[in-house]
Amino acid sequence: MMHTNFLNESGSIASQGSDVSTWTVLNPAELLSGYMPVFVAALVATLIATPIVRRVAVSADIIDHPDQARKQHAYPIAYLGGLAIFAGVLAGIAASGLFTSGQAATLQGVPVSIVVGMLAIVFTGLADDIWKWDPRLKIAGQLIAAAALAIEDVGPQLAAGVLSAICGEPKDILFSIGSFAVHNSELYYWIGTAITAIFVIGGCNAANLIDGLDGLLTGTTAIMAAGFLAISLTMAYALPVENPETSLAGTRIILSLILLGATLGFLPYNFNPAVIFLGDCGSLLIGFLSVVIIMTFGEYGTTKYSVAGLICFGLPILDTTLAIIRRKVAGRSMSDADSNHIHHRLKRYFGGNVRKAVLTLYTIAGGFTILGVGMSIMLLLTSVKGIVVEGIVLAGYLLVVSFAVKRARRLEWFKKSHERLTASSVSPTQEQTKA
Repeated sequence: MMHTNFLNESGSIASQGSDVSTWTVLNPAELLSGYMPVFVAALVATLIATPIVRRVAVSADIIDHPDQARKQHAYPIAYLGGLAIFAGVLAGIAASGLFTSGQAATLQGVPVSIVVGMLAIVFTGLADDIWKWDPRLKIAGQLIAAAALAIEDVGPQLAAGVLSAICGEPKDILFSIGSFAVHNSELYYWIGTAITAIFVIGGCNAANLIDGLDGLLTGTTAIMAAGFLAISLTMAYALPVENPETSLAGTRIILSLILLGATLGFLPYNFNPAVIFLGDCGSLLIGFLSVVIIMTFGEYGTTKYSVAGLICFGLPILDTTLAIIRRKVAGRSMSDADSNHIHHRLKRYFGGNVRKAVLTLYTIAGGFTILGVGMSIMLLLTSVKGIVVEGIVLAGYLLVVSFAVKRARRLEWFKKSHERLTASSVSPTQEQTKA
């Protein structure tokens, strides 16, 4: 199942048994022109579908009611926005098969396995929006989507890039007993399948967690999708493909354009004051599409381009990491909701002004995206080694996490100190009265 082309550490193509001179050199400007109907179809379909879906949600009473705790919107708002996003996605996929031209028409479109994964995610999110599924059922749906992706070898190729430096190339023998031999490709496949599951579950839930203010996830995803598109086109410029019909070069461009078009089409209805929410169906689908694109950056068996994609996705990752730390320090379950996410804190900082909080987070997402695209350009068009850039990024991320751990610990200490002082200040008479 493994593909046979990889990049070496310097970023040049290392083909196994093929003539590099016969590979196809892609033209990013021509590709963008050829794929433009995909973007237009996703944008227009979402713009048209959103008010229709909203009317259906209102008629079926699929409404998000405010509770003055975490859900602080002023009035009930329709769910099911994810169905409008999905309509845009389907329109974009259809356009990629019907209306692409030039060099874009020679490249592989969106594989069936990815479409199957989308269907699993949409059904899971929709079921949760309507029937409020148990979290374990939501995870099960995400695992089904991950299993579908594993068929396409996306995760296994990422694993090959990480493990080949330790265990050797996929064709090498890992161990043998008599005439029975296990090759590295089997190890890479199963580890890659686990990586795929981690990416899907992590990405879907990270997107779901930051979907807490009007237009926040939709707008930040549009920014990230623009970054994904820039990375995809840069890879198309710098990396020839061996077989256009099986290469994922076209797939990642199509998905980036679809994600950009669908989120921009939904944003006018979702920006403050929102008239419709994404719901779990929309947020999980956005997270799924994002991680699929990120994983396709590792098509050539290296992780560094996927790292660039993860940087673009940095805001959801950072917010999720801080949430895990916060809940772990407080001794709470990971599934417990709270109102201390980055967007909640910014909203309080701006005196309840949702727009200022959201626009600030757009700026932060834009900063992450510029860093991710800049990293990909450095890796693809210069001689800078991937380990150098990845080391700098990891150091910066760990510093942010360390400060977050320190803050969470301090808050917990202050809370315990306050509780002890309160307990010690209770007089015996008061204790008797309480008793």
